[in-house]
Amino acid sequence: MATLKHINSKNADYGAAERYLMFEHDEFTMKPVLDENGRLIPREDYRLSALNCGGEDFAVACMRSNLRYGKNQRREDVKSHHYIISFDPRDGPDNGLTVDRAQELGEQFCKEHFPGHQALVCTHPDGHNHSGNIHVHIVINSLRIEEVPFLPYMDRPADTKDGCKHRCTDAAMRYFKAEVMEMCHREGLYQIDLLNGSKNRVTDREYWARKKGQLALDKKNAPMIADGITPRQTKFETDKDKLRQTIREALATAASYDEFSALLLQEGVTVKESRGRLSYLTPDRTKPITARKLGDDFDRAAVIAFLEQNAARAAEQPAVIAEYPHAGKERPQPTKAAKTAPEQDSLQRLIDIQKKLSEGKGRGYEKWATMHNLKQMAATLNAYQEYGFTSPEELETALAAAHAELREVSGKLKKLETRLAGKKELQRQVLAFAKTKPVRDGLKAQKSEKARTAYRQAHESEFIIADAAARYFREHGISKLPARKALQAEIEGLIVQKDGLYHDYREQKERVRHLQTVKSNIDQILRREEPRRRKEQSHER
Repeated sequence: MATLKHINSKNADYGAAERYLMFEHDEFTMKPVLDENGRLIPREDYRLSALNCGGEDFAVACMRSNLRYGKNQRREDVKSHHYIISFDPRDGPDNGLTVDRAQELGEQFCKEHFPGHQALVCTHPDGHNHSGNIHVHIVINSLRIEEVPFLPYMDRPADTKDGCKHRCTDAAMRYFKAEVMEMCHREGLYQIDLLNGSKNRVTDREYWARKKGQLALDKKNAPMIADGITPRQTKFETDKDKLRQTIREALATAASYDEFSALLLQEGVTVKESRGRLSYLTPDRTKPITARKLGDDFDRAAVIAFLEQNAARAAEQPAVIAEYPHAGKERPQPTKAAKTAPEQDSLQRLIDIQKKLSEGKGRGYEKWATMHNLKQMAATLNAYQEYGFTSPEELETALAAAHAELREVSGKLKKLETRLAGKKELQRQVLAFAKTKPVRDGLKAQKSEKARTAYRQAHESEFIIADAAARYFREHGISKLPARKALQAEIEGLIVQKDGLYHDYREQKERVRHLQTVKSNIDQILRREEPRRRKEQSHER
């Protein structure tokens, strides 16, 4: 089953890609592996070729092209694109795939789909953990140095012009995946349907987080297993794994979008919809996670389909009208004027003991969890009273207001960070331009064109820096350079504002977390009280 991955890189060191392809690297840290003498260890049996580099080193050729066109000079610019075609491990013994043939296929793929780009094509005979899958790395400079024909995945005229950059859009990836499938079909290799996504979509970052977390957990559990003790947790779960489970639990019971959103909110997850796409915001994040990063089961179409199925099943049986039960017959009624926030201590969520027992937890865990829940119930009710809430609806309103305040502070913080980054970049360019002043003055002192040419060649690196700075000033409409002291004072003032906003952000984030915990625990307490209240009412009758 051949697969296709794409990674964009903002690393200005193009030589790093070449070193990764040629030398051994640690699969977790991605740092080069050194021998006992501190030297790089070459990879075994790899194939490497450079395309459109004019006989120069890939890194040098890319840097020259970027300077010639004035592109890829900023930190946030995507400098290169990395595509990986991984073949099925069975393709070698079953279908006769060799490293040389895979290299030929990779070069052909690169020439057909990335024309006009400087590129490295490298084939490795093995994957991580010695999986045995031959795979091809295609690394291209994001800048196009030649005008090319209009290809099927392109959608604008700039995609064909020299001096413009490659864009890996969704349409482009679908086209590339279809081409990989066609290539495997033509070569008689194993293949799966790459155009239909998976239920759980795992990124490289999450994949490595799982591996590292599982290794750390196994290491932690090893002494307990050796002593005959069953560890509480044996399988590591990432934050995305937990989020997927939370969403699936909500989808299992919800019959409408509003109910689905409310169930997620009870667990501290806010679902958002924008342009027909869903994203999920967890309490520990400021940026939501899009459905496409979780899997196909979590996008809008799949969610609506689940909800419609649940609604259809609910319509076939008598509906049970759920009411929000009270916690007891006599409930303390604090005055509304006392709505001051309680001290936000280490309040934790209640544990679903029955669920944990079904997962294999023992009697010892049950005893501990029972004591934990009793303590947290007392702390939750105390916090509920200290806030001054008289109903669950007031708690929900306060939580929504806290969320809104958090989003407002987060927006202000992002704008300030963007402004601060711009000022720091301006300061860097001003300092760089000032350092080249002696060299620029020396050029003016040259009397002839020949002397000026020779002088520029002798000080090429300094003039590259000066030209880049001048280009930055022109692009940002800066005709007069700011005074360095005034610019430094402005940056320091922005840093002070940022620190203040960060303090507000952390406080507001902690308030949201605390309110979410209180709400989750209150909901569980009320659900537990409902059967007992109904039983008491039946006895009274």
